[in-house]
Amino acid sequence: MSKTIFITGIAGFLGSYIADEMLSKGHKVVGCDNLTGGYLDNVSPKVEFYQYDCNFLNSMVKITKGVDVIYHCAATAYEGLSVFSPYFITKNVYQITASIMSAAIQNNVKRIVFTSSMARYGANKVPFMENMEPKPQDPYAIGKYASEILIKNLAETHGIQYVIAVPHNIIGPRQKYDDPYRNVASIMINLMLQGRQPIIYGDGEQKRCFSFVQDCIQCLEKLAFQKNVVGEVINIGPDEEFVTINQLAQTIADLLDFKLKPKYFPDRPQEVRLATCSAEKARKMLGYKTNYTLKQGLQEMIDHIKKRGAKPFKYHIDLEIINNKTPVTWKNKLF
Repeated sequence: MSKTIFITGIAGFLGSYIADEMLSKGHKVVGCDNLTGGYLDNVSPKVEFYQYDCNFLNSMVKITKGVDVIYHCAATAYEGLSVFSPYFITKNVYQITASIMSAAIQNNVKRIVFTSSMARYGANKVPFMENMEPKPQDPYAIGKYASEILIKNLAETHGIQYVIAVPHNIIGPRQKYDDPYRNVASIMINLMLQGRQPIIYGDGEQKRCFSFVQDCIQCLEKLAFQKNVVGEVINIGPDEEFVTINQLAQTIADLLDFKLKPKYFPDRPQEVRLATCSAEKARKMLGYKTNYTLKQGLQEMIDHIKKRGAKPFKYHIDLEIINNKTPVTWKNKLF
């Protein structure tokens, strides 16, 4: 049976893919985005689209009428930047969640799927498991975990079903690549396509697992409908290829036949050294399977960015705190 699905952050990377998946299944899709972190051409013409900011509650109440399921993907997803622009980042993580929950409750929405962040786990031991106590260690992560608590509280009080999805380090085509503050793989590709060396913070031995978006979407789609996921926290993404940032840069350079000589800068404050999630729960509950290798995912990104064209970086978010701990790459706009 066809449902009406509402997606916040629908012009963004993840939101646009969820929209396409829902449209392909015959559902009606409505969504909003303020275009801070997305591209308008990510949005299918079949979507009922509103260029609204989630902070405006009255607007959210108006456009969520008749909605069955909300995917709350919108967020200023900037871990590193949140240490230096905490007001802007947390306002657009926690406050917008309160707005969306209030609208959902007023309109009797049946279920909300919240896309949280691996940042919730902080410096826990890897691999991160869903039953670990979250230890967020930057304002963005704190905002995400606080949003989870808020959703649980309000959903249980007012009788709305909820699911907490934890996608981690998702990469793929459509990801914003002219943003100097986030998306390390996209930044590296954009720089190398301009003949410029990538920037690496610290020694580059930080380790991450990267999730290719197409491997995650079918699992995320199931969260709207399966009964056994209600009230659950579920990691979404692979746990097979755990690579350093240096290895990531070398893989991209190899794919581009680029002579790599990275520029190294001091560590950013509060950056987690090791971050990867266990995929066991998603395998058992959602049938998660990794189909794309890191190299295959990066190649698709390269092809997409080549097609759109490399772009100069846009410093579209102001630094609120500028001191001796602020990365010089941002203070002096070195990207």
